[in-house]
Amino acid sequence: MSTFWSGWIIVLTSLNILGCWWLIRWTMKKRAGEAAQGDVTGHVWDGDLQEYNNPLPRWWLWLFYGTLIFSVVYLILYPGMGNWKGILNWSSHGSQYQAEMDQAKKKYDPIYQQYAAVPVAALATEPKYKEAREMGKRLFLTYCMQCHQSDASGARGFPNLTDDDWLYGGKPEDIVKSIAEGRTSIGMPAHAQLGDEKVKQLTQYVLSLSGRASDQAAAEEGKKLYMSVGCAGCHGPDGKGNQALGAPNLTDNIWLYGGSPKTIEKTIREGRKGVMPAHKNLLSEEKIHLLAAYVKSLSANK
Repeated sequence: MSTFWSGWIIVLTSLNILGCWWLIRWTMKKRAGEAAQGDVTGHVWDGDLQEYNNPLPRWWLWLFYGTLIFSVVYLILYPGMGNWKGILNWSSHGSQYQAEMDQAKKKYDPIYQQYAAVPVAALATEPKYKEAREMGKRLFLTYCMQCHQSDASGARGFPNLTDDDWLYGGKPEDIVKSIAEGRTSIGMPAHAQLGDEKVKQLTQYVLSLSGRASDQAAAEEGKKLYMSVGCAGCHGPDGKGNQALGAPNLTDNIWLYGGSPKTIEKTIREGRKGVMPAHKNLLSEEKIHLLAAYVKSLSANK
């Protein structure tokens, strides 16, 4: 932190403490024309409820002063005043945090390393590795459920991990790569320039690819558009997708953003772009190995 901002924090903190002390003293000050202690002030509610001029109880007043004294002592002992580290030189990261992390590594690293020697496919399917999958599940609930939900069923824009439908491949090495390095799709480009009529025709063709009810005449026109405006380049002439590009299979009736005609029209018109963040700087290789095994088990054991 720069000297300027450090000084700014010190000044603001000091002024706040002094301001609280002044406020207590100011409210305790007797004023001209004030009713005597024990007398009513003249404020009346509901006809007979009156306010008396009585001071705060002493224990309450000293509690206020105690909090101010505590804050001063705390800020002398611990960090809180800009760059001042406190006379105890305490640091959540340098002392307490690191000590807890070292203790956890000593306890759990041998377990992670033990499972790291076992292939992901075996960890995902063999009954004797149930404990490994439970460990992977706990990692999933910590780092992945925010997007994929606690049961891994996904949400709009976040893939379902239980259905064996994979944008970038479902082999163990593909899952490890997705977790470690993340995925950034080339994106579904917007096609608003086609106009509403052609977007509707293209939607009807996309619906027909997965065997859903569609307007056959519109779908025929949509097929011509599919081949001519670039859709086939990513999703393939047969609509079965391309995992190298992250282009989904359009024939299986599984939809990342929703499969209603209106939603498909929105996807065609406005485009889509998904991002899976990389976790290699957050998780060790051993943890990613266990996490991949748990993810693989969600579909492999069905």
